[in-house]
Amino acid sequence: MKKFLASFYNISEEILEEYISHWSEYSVPKKSIMTECDKTEHYLYFVKDGIQKSYYLNDGKQHVMFFAYAPSFSGIVESFLTQTPSKYYLETITESTFLRIPYSKHAQLIKEHRELETLFRIITEQFLIGIIERHHQLMAFNTETRFKKFIKRSPHLINMLSQKDIASYLRIDPTNFSKLINTIKI
Repeated sequence: MKKFLASFYNISEEILEEYISHWSEYSVPKKSIMTECDKTEHYLYFVKDGIQKSYYLNDGKQHVMFFAYAPSFSGIVESFLTQTPSKYYLETITESTFLRIPYSKHAQLIKEHRELETLFRIITEQFLIGIIERHHQLMAFNTETRFKKFIKRSPHLINMLSQKDIASYLRIDPTNFSKLINTIKI
């Protein structure tokens, strides 16, 4: 985790050690809903092992928004940051192990240490850039291009996730996704 955080912004070892000392290990079985729609996210998670997905339901159908896997943060970030009810779900795809920190401790340490505030501003900026890029791809690219970009960015996920989840994430009809996967060289 230390290496991951340092990749965004270099903060003093002492402050980083103090911050990390407040994270605790947490494990969740596969196919467990960690955060429900209309519930507030009370923890920020750092993925040590496993894969999770966030999704919303529309007419009973899942629409996958994000996947999280090591090393990265997980959780319903906007619910965590604003301490308001989530608009979607967080579910483990595989058995998952995390480090987690409660909102109250995270907020306290951010308030006490300007360096941590800067670190999380930069992380938030990177998250926003990723969301804008994803939005651009969904709006501007055809299904084949979206699929090819996904394969180029995350080839390891093709064998770790269900075709249904990947198709939902890419906003591709599952039937068309099945055709794509059989015609494009991976």
